[in-house]
Amino acid sequence: MMARFVSVSSCQFRFAFCEFPPPSLTPYPRRLEVSSRRFPAIPIKCSSSEPENGEDSAPSLSTSEVSTANSSTYNWYTVLGGIGMLNTAYLTYLKVTGSVAFCPIGGGTCGDVLNSDYAAVFGVPLPVIGFVMYGLVTALSAELGEENLPFGISKTNGRFALFGITTAMASASAYFLYILSTKLSGSSCLYCLVSAFISFSLFFLSLKDVKLQEIKQVVGLQICLAIIVVASLTASYSTAQPIPSRSGDIELPYFRTEITSSSSPYAIALAKHLNTIGARMYGAFWCSHCLEQKEMFGKEAAKQLNYVECFPDGYKKGTKILKACADAGIEGFPTWIINDQVLSGEIELAQLAEMSGFSLDPANEASQLQ
Repeated sequence: MMARFVSVSSCQFRFAFCEFPPPSLTPYPRRLEVSSRRFPAIPIKCSSSEPENGEDSAPSLSTSEVSTANSSTYNWYTVLGGIGMLNTAYLTYLKVTGSVAFCPIGGGTCGDVLNSDYAAVFGVPLPVIGFVMYGLVTALSAELGEENLPFGISKTNGRFALFGITTAMASASAYFLYILSTKLSGSSCLYCLVSAFISFSLFFLSLKDVKLQEIKQVVGLQICLAIIVVASLTASYSTAQPIPSRSGDIELPYFRTEITSSSSPYAIALAKHLNTIGARMYGAFWCSHCLEQKEMFGKEAAKQLNYVECFPDGYKKGTKILKACADAGIEGFPTWIINDQVLSGEIELAQLAEMSGFSLDPANEASQLQ
């Protein structure tokens, strides 16, 4: 008797087996008979709840979309880092060259902050350190955006390094804001505030870039890093003394400053020329930079200058600037207005001569120097 083939499907596996007749109906020994029927090859495939058309039920981001998002984030790093570099480069220029920042109305100056004991860490100018840190952030973020890190550094380690740098910068900025509000109360530094804002922005960007699971792995290291930064700054500033505050509740009665230097014939002639053309120097009696500007001319020439004192009755909280200074739009001291051109800060005599069109001709040099 021919064996009957029964097809069984399970998980789409199709196979055949023989069903034997009962023993009582078999007069001869059992033997396995294989049908000569050929079964076509059927591909093996387990059925599931997923669609059979090969399409995913949930959308997923493509590699290009993820790469674009990461590139956009690192572009922000690069932009903010570049702005920070420009800001600290300007402050470094002021610090290295000794250039003067003007005194804002009614308080301290950026120059006071830059020239204070808190403007250096272990003898290194603070703007230089800031420039280096912003440079590291800019360079590292640019490399991460291109996914071309040097020395075989993985992208994960690069993000951790960026996270560490921005953590140190944010910790230092928080400390400096504390110093500015306590030790240097009454002084203002717009550039310092801009730098702090950029540092915090970079930190929150890196916090967003690093995943929560990854942050848990390095949170202890980040806390230690912040403590080290604060402890180092505290150790560096342990002997620093705060500059005297010139605002707030302090009352300053007006006093006349004394000029000790002698005037050269050239300075006297320049002062007379500036007075003749109507050039004015605006200042405040308590501004040291105004005194230094007068010292450049000397005591004889300074008497020839058309000087406007913006606080002739002294200064205290709530005192308004002189109306002539307010009408001229004076925002810092000293300020020169020469031929409708505004010059801020201490100006060299040669530059004042150039701006005012002053020159000594050999023909009338003797008469001008008398």
